[in-house]
Amino acid sequence: MTLSERRVALEQARFYAILDTGYVAPDRLFAVAADIVQCGADILQLRAKGWARSEIVRVGQGVREILDGVARRPLFILNDHPGLAEEIGADGVHVGQDDLPVGTAREQAGDQRLVGKSTHSLDQAMAAEREGADYIGVGPLFATPTKPDYLPVGLQLIAQVAERVHVPQFCIGGVNGTTLPEVLAAGARRVVIVSDLLRSTDIPAYGARIREALQRRG
Repeated sequence: MTLSERRVALEQARFYAILDTGYVAPDRLFAVAADIVQCGADILQLRAKGWARSEIVRVGQGVREILDGVARRPLFILNDHPGLAEEIGADGVHVGQDDLPVGTAREQAGDQRLVGKSTHSLDQAMAAEREGADYIGVGPLFATPTKPDYLPVGLQLIAQVAERVHVPQFCIGGVNGTTLPEVLAAGARRVVIVSDLLRSTDIPAYGARIREALQRRG
């Protein structure tokens, strides 16, 4: 896919899932990745904090093979490690506030790949857009075990960012089946779900409920 094609798919994306190795045992990663595909996620991110680069490549290539085997393939994003994006075959990379600048990440990942950035305030969101981020994460909206050191930014930030930022915004942090209605009511159109999805005993059914709620939002 070209960068333009990936941006079109990104614009249409509503449901962003993260395959986080902090929640999934190594021998379950590929099975869970397949479940995430079945659940209808538009984007799948591999997040393997603290892993050796060789292991990230091995798992990333395995996940990419799973995605390539389905007709409706989610965009595949790698958390950090932009230099591995080409080897893995990722559609893009995601960086945090304390990671590489967007421009540097794009240089390392390749100019046809997406770059997303985490933001925790209106100023950071606007700065990420100026840097050239293709999309941003907005959060954490609520306290979350995925990032326990971050204070919740609150639901009011959703509308503030939507008014000033034009790239796609994915609301993250404590978003789950229970909090989703109030997140959508606050103005969100795109969400990221991590722990609640990965801990579900039936990921495809869980995902179907999330997609239905997002479709009702319009």
